[in-house]
Amino acid sequence: MKPPLVPLATLLGRELRNVKVEKPFVKFGQAALAKKGEDYFLIKSDCERVPGNPETSFSVFAIFDGHNGISAAIFAKENLLGNVLSAIPQGINREEWLQALPRALVAGFVKTDIEFQQKGETSGTTVTFVVIDGWTVTVASVGDSRCILDTQGGVVSLLTVDHRLEENAEERERVTASGGEVGRLNVFGGNEVGPLRCWPGGLCLSRSIGDTDVGEFIVPIPHVKQVKLSNSGGRLIIASDGIWDALSSDMAAKSCRGLPAELAAKLVVKEALRSRGLKDDTTCLVVDIIPSDQPVLPSTPMKKQNALSSFLFGKRSQTSTNKTTNKLSAVGVVEELFEEGSAMLAERLGKDFPMNTNSGLFKCAVCQVDQPPAEGLTVNSGPFFSPASKPWEGPFLCTNCRKKKDAMEGKRSGRPTVLA
Repeated sequence: MKPPLVPLATLLGRELRNVKVEKPFVKFGQAALAKKGEDYFLIKSDCERVPGNPETSFSVFAIFDGHNGISAAIFAKENLLGNVLSAIPQGINREEWLQALPRALVAGFVKTDIEFQQKGETSGTTVTFVVIDGWTVTVASVGDSRCILDTQGGVVSLLTVDHRLEENAEERERVTASGGEVGRLNVFGGNEVGPLRCWPGGLCLSRSIGDTDVGEFIVPIPHVKQVKLSNSGGRLIIASDGIWDALSSDMAAKSCRGLPAELAAKLVVKEALRSRGLKDDTTCLVVDIIPSDQPVLPSTPMKKQNALSSFLFGKRSQTSTNKTTNKLSAVGVVEELFEEGSAMLAERLGKDFPMNTNSGLFKCAVCQVDQPPAEGLTVNSGPFFSPASKPWEGPFLCTNCRKKKDAMEGKRSGRPTVLA
């Protein structure tokens, strides 16, 4: 007798289950020197997409560079990760989870900012937030802390965008279009000194979490980039501006190649101190993503970036709308999965937030609170939305988050009043 035929889908499923994808080792080191004591960092190497299942593990590394006090940096360190994870749908597989992560990062940053502003405190913080799941690296950032990637072959790639007004012309245009003013400090006699700042507030950055005492044109919406490394791995250097004001990306990467992550972080800080002295808080995380059969990333000679690599990792427009590119760099084989830097919330949240048909409620795309449609608006609807006259569009925003969105776009002031 012939054995019974097995459907092709069943055979493929068995084959896929038998293929063991070797996850890389993630090794890390941290070093810091304090000048003002406003830098904080987060290291969580034991996160799980499915609680209790170590096969779903991922790691989180973050730098929070506070200014005008430490409360915003501490608040973001304690709350941002939870707010990001709460914005990811439950019961989805790994690939869907990774695809949902960029949007969840935007929602988590904005929710954290709203919650901190409600405390009535005036400090702010930059954030560079890195999620590592297998060979996939996702980086979200506001401000001027930075994350670089050093891959095999010596190509150094910038995974963040600096939001300094002095250096980012597109952000200057966005701030002024939203009602802010950009200029330098005026001293006696009318002379202008120092870096470009936005007014009111005098902040040098165009994006941050917190900063309740400045205009809503200082937004918490992060630049997000997601890449997939080859199985040769790579090294991330995540650091506050105390490092980057002293060292270029290439200098930082070159100073610690071939060394274990713990020693590498110390050497980067030491090199920054030697170059510039201790003028600011200086914090550095070095994270190695390496094959399981290698104890440390091998040292590689620095190679000149070719045209294709420069095209992939060169500085992009802040308003880039390319979300699903699949290009390869010629050196290190790094696949770019996602990049978006727009400061417009509607462009970052998408339109596929369906209603919960069981309860008839909509979940706010930012704060994740369930509310009936009559109590909120979609991102794309006008201020007087009528369900009878117009189909429901875009993700649902509750009243509070809609006010935040409008204020960030310069439609009206949304900063809470701070009582003396």
